[in-house]
Amino acid sequence: MDASPLYFDYAATTPVDDVVIEAMLGCLGRQGVFGNPASRGHAFGNDAQRAVDTARQQVAELVGAQPEQLIWTSGATESNNLALLGVARRRGKGHLITSCLEHRAVLDTAAQLEAEGFAVTYLAPDEQGLITPEAVAQAWRDDTCLVSLMLVNNEVGTLTDIARIGTQVRARGALFHVDAAQATGKVAIDLARLDVDLMSFSAHKTYGPKGIGALYVGPHAEGALQAQIHGGGHERGLRSGTLATHQIVGMGTAFALAGQAMVREHERLTRLRDRFLAGVQRLPGTRLNGCAQQRIPHTLNLTFATPLNTTALQRQLAFSTTSACSSAKAAPSHVLLGLGLTADQASRSYRFSLGRYTTEQDVDQAIALIQAHQAQPAPFWA
Repeated sequence: MDASPLYFDYAATTPVDDVVIEAMLGCLGRQGVFGNPASRGHAFGNDAQRAVDTARQQVAELVGAQPEQLIWTSGATESNNLALLGVARRRGKGHLITSCLEHRAVLDTAAQLEAEGFAVTYLAPDEQGLITPEAVAQAWRDDTCLVSLMLVNNEVGTLTDIARIGTQVRARGALFHVDAAQATGKVAIDLARLDVDLMSFSAHKTYGPKGIGALYVGPHAEGALQAQIHGGGHERGLRSGTLATHQIVGMGTAFALAGQAMVREHERLTRLRDRFLAGVQRLPGTRLNGCAQQRIPHTLNLTFATPLNTTALQRQLAFSTTSACSSAKAAPSHVLLGLGLTADQASRSYRFSLGRYTTEQDVDQAIALIQAHQAQPAPFWA
């Protein structure tokens, strides 16, 4: 086996594609497109603005949006903050609906709004681990102004039915925000057909660079957001700051590549996922967390009857004992607890995520490593 550890943590971050790196390098150095896109009076700035416009078009094409509906941000965390804080602070009061399974970028922002006097309802999942339209309907109040839910859960890989929920939210006159950081390049998104008003994106989950993302602002959300970063009025006044041309070009290129590969990658990773799952489920008592059907093939969260020897195993296999956003904390995963697992079960649960560079050989080696590193229960006389 190669000395380098196998990578099964694509849900945490993806390696930047070589084609993306090449495109980004073209925006650096004296010979590159290094100008400030806001400097419209000379060729250097104009070249940079054209590169930004091309990238905006590439991102828009993957998600079925118009280019002018996208606001560049530093990533999905900032996009989530702009969506929630922007809507709530513009209104000044009201009620928000989200779920207990959301990313910390949404949950912590919702908690901040609660501290500011807003009411927030945190939905619990159904028996399959899904947030349903019925749960949204039951939580509705006359002053509900925003619903925020993720499309793909970052820890267990389940899918939320945003089409049905969006129709319901639109009919009731509120705004619907969707965190799609884990979804781009994995599931088809057509914002021209969905009743979604705000959607967050991140480049580094889609083989692009870290530090760049976008927020879709649909027609029903026009004028509904209050800017959270001030200083120059860039990005239609919603996000000030000099645009990072090289990162934006990287995100555009990454999203274009993802669109070209999405269908065949979904089929390939479904086969690899099934192979991996069949292998690890040979260990007695192994359980898949979250709905087995309504999910992407890329991400699996498994509970084992006995813990894995993670210290030794992670030297050879990169995977997550919790989501990357929570790994600095020793507490059990809030997502797994929300699904009904006990703290002990959550401590024996691990996320394995596959991606563009995962091979069948990698899967077979990972299965063998997991089987070899499952801790054995201590004898009763110990």
